[in-house]
Amino acid sequence: MYGKSGGYKVGQEGENVVLCGANSYEQKYYFNEEFNSLPERIKQELKILCVLYTEDVGGSLVLEYNEDGTLEFKVSSVEGDYLFDEIGSVLKIKQYQNEKKDLLESLEMFYRVFCLGEKLEGGEEDT
Repeated sequence: MYGKSGGYKVGQEGENVVLCGANSYEQKYYFNEEFNSLPERIKQELKILCVLYTEDVGGSLVLEYNEDGTLEFKVSSVEGDYLFDEIGSVLKIKQYQNEKKDLLESLEMFYRVFCLGEKLEGGEEDT
């Protein structure tokens, strides 16, 4: 299902790769073990972000990388869940994108370099 690149698994073309997520219905948190090399502080911050989102808004939230390495927030809810706050969901994601901008950009850079094999911009040239 996945091809390997730099020791990390990356999705097939057109397939997103899940980083983490939380589900308010099952009260569970998931972290993709393929990214276990991330610092513990980052993993804890992701857990707090996802769990607080589902506690505040309901439904489920998944953070996943698309094929170009952009980290996306994927939200879903069970049909008929009247407690799910759609407006609150949009506002909470915008809040996270502003407050956690450095974290999210660092995670995207990590994925692009270590999973997709891209070179860092402004890095040293090979001599």
